[in-house]
Amino acid sequence: VQLVESGGGLVQPGGSLRLSCAASGFRFSTYEMSWYRQAPGKGRELVAAIAASGGSRNYAVSVKGRFTISRDNAKNTVYLQMNSLKPEDTAVYFCKRPGLRDDYWGQGTQVTVSS
Repeated sequence: VQLVESGGGLVQPGGSLRLSCAASGFRFSTYEMSWYRQAPGKGRELVAAIAASGGSRNYAVSVKGRFTISRDNAKNTVYLQMNSLKPEDTAVYFCKRPGLRDDYWGQGTQVTVSS
């Protein structure tokens, strides 16, 4: 199982970024996928999750209405579109695939929101 995030960077408040997570090594279309984030000095928190079919999506209260999770099962990729970014969105963003015993995580991509 391999998960590779990309798309992070430095953006001004109010700006947008689109994160991607390219998956390989498993049958992507059969797994729920999630985005998490971890800010400096804080624990890892769930940002958004999407069902295997893409039909069901859930969001943290702090990002609802600003972030959109989506997936392309033909490309084995899950996305996180982030709009109206705030300084408090600054964190390392990770994608996750659940496992039977341990979950699988990517290496993360840094998102910094600052003027």
